[in-house]
Amino acid sequence: MTDLPVLDAVEQRVLGSLLEKQRTVPASYPLSLNALRTACNQSSSRDPVVDYDEQTVERTARALKDRGLLRIVWADAGRRTLKYHQTLEEVLGVADDERALLTVLLLRGPQAPGELRTRTERLHAFADRAEVEAVLDRLAAREAPLVRQLERRPGQQDARWVHLLGEVAAVEQSAPIGVVDRESVLRDGEEARTERVRRTFDAVAEPYAAALADELDDLPFERWLLDRVAADAGTRPVVEVGCGPGHVTAYLARRGARSHGIDLSPGMVAEARRRFPDGSYEVGDLRRLMRPTTGDGWGVVLAWYSLIHLAQSEIPAALAALVRPVHSGGRLVLALHAGAGIRHTDTWFDVEVDLDVVLHDPGFVRSAAEAAGLTDLEWYLRGPHTHRGETTERLYVIGRVPG
Repeated sequence: MTDLPVLDAVEQRVLGSLLEKQRTVPASYPLSLNALRTACNQSSSRDPVVDYDEQTVERTARALKDRGLLRIVWADAGRRTLKYHQTLEEVLGVADDERALLTVLLLRGPQAPGELRTRTERLHAFADRAEVEAVLDRLAAREAPLVRQLERRPGQQDARWVHLLGEVAAVEQSAPIGVVDRESVLRDGEEARTERVRRTFDAVAEPYAAALADELDDLPFERWLLDRVAADAGTRPVVEVGCGPGHVTAYLARRGARSHGIDLSPGMVAEARRRFPDGSYEVGDLRRLMRPTTGDGWGVVLAWYSLIHLAQSEIPAALAALVRPVHSGGRLVLALHAGAGIRHTDTWFDVEVDLDVVLHDPGFVRSAAEAAGLTDLEWYLRGPHTHRGETTERLYVIGRVPG
């Protein structure tokens, strides 16, 4: 098609809501008028949040029907109730991956590729940010483009995209200068980022290990938390993912835990084995964590500052990967830097490096933990210990795997 439908704000919300619910609640789709109004007005996954009355939604739906963008049908069973079904995807001729991105753009306005990947998880499983960008490029290259990339403004690390199915209010003002960036660590893809992290920690392994060897002596809250980890695990094994030079894993062992450490960096694993020869350390990726060889699940998985190099959009999948091998009733424990944005380091322990640390939003991390299936959540936020040179708040999250 060469002429795109031009949708006003209410039409965008109605069609976006129908597109979303068709995928997320197929058993109750098509939607009744009341269900459609509720979907339009829900307070989550919508920007802006609106409060349309029933007459507004019905009037808009009938106007969309007259334009061939919506079909009104009778319920198949039960009371004879009118229900609403979108036909926009048929009119546009979009594939499933394209449909998912358009749905979220209609519901939430301009967004960066990383945000889109996170927000389309229930609609389509994109492998990575690069796949999202490829689909956006495909939509922009159509004879009648469906999306376009906005110019990056000062203070923004990541360009946003917007749909072209009608005016989007205040497009250029919707992300102010100083917008929080937690995605540009993926500027050249996940594998390139992972290799930068591995290379950095290999380069600083020896001085890093020496500097952190006795850090827990000065961290009473962290010792209390780790003592809980050892106690909660009982006789089941514990794994620290991103164990670095092994001092935290070794602390847990001294507290009676059957602790093991894995780390992305061979240099860090070598330091851990050298300093704690009685411990169990190996090279591994937390995103591919397996069950222990001696049991049917970990008693506790500890991610101690090991998620700090991940973009926000990667956190949900990382937590799901860490929860999967935990024994029923076991725990996942997280430690992260809290805040907004990214801290870049190019010199560390007098070594030239290229490393980004992401400061994560506590609310987002808690929501991601709940989405991963964790229950009985506890979280703690402490200020920086300035006498130790800390400059960031610290977030600790504990969750239980049901069972």
